Amino acid sequence: MRKIIISFLSFTFLFAQADDMSVQDIIEAMDNNLNAKNRILTSKMIVHGRRSSRTIESKNWVVGIDKAFTEYLSPPREAGTKMLKDGDKLWTYSPQTDRVIQISGHMLRQSVMGSDMSYNDMMEDRPLVELYEATLEGSIKIDGRDHWIMLLETKVKGLSYPIRRAWIDKEYLLPMKEELYAKSGKLLKTSTMDGIKKVQGRWFPSRFIYKDELKRNSKGTEWLIDEITFDTDIPESRFSKALLRK
Repeated sequence: MRKIIISFLSFTFLFAQADDMSVQDIIEAMDNNLNAKNRILTSKMIVHGRRSSRTIESKNWVVGIDKAFTEYLSPPREAGTKMLKDGDKLWTYSPQTDRVIQISGHMLRQSVMGSDMSYNDMMEDRPLVELYEATLEGSIKIDGRDHWIMLLETKVKGLSYPIRRAWIDKEYLLPMKEELYAKSGKLLKTSTMDGIKKVQGRWFPSRFIYKDELKRNSKGTEWLIDEITFDTDIPESRFSKALLRK
């Protein structure tokens, strides 16, 4: 499998700007850029309110698509709050209440710390190629850079966004802008990314911006990646429920 992935990444490097890439090639290349065997990152989430903004710092440990541990570092009100994802289960711990709570069902649609991101947004980490059938709708130049426009329609049940439209940079092979829709076609959220850098051989954004289109007067939420490393060994003990209280 590793050999296949290396060969594919070599292919995308050589042909990243070619218009003859298949839809499948493009989606797999995006997945390879955004996903990894594991990753450790520190980040800031800036929640823009109508009158003021809040900055929340955290550190994340992620293995594949099934395990993730988040510890919030600041501000003091949120410091010590932790989240653990294990498969399709999600637990949160708040030092204010000293309680571990499992987030499930309709609660997964709730906002995380007042941001434009839901627990579902943070939980869904599966490769796009497993979730959607894609159709190329055309090409467009944005800020002097060539992009594909791609429509993605769900092929599995239960996704928060059954329909997505993505504007994919032909060199970076990243969805620089996305519109996320309900099955009815109602626009639910938009997301953009920028600050693209080469990180351990892959293009990766340093800033994401999310906007909940159903929130009145939403000014959006920024997610800034301060530091990220891919394919670093993470001990299994990092994903223990007991660690939530420590």
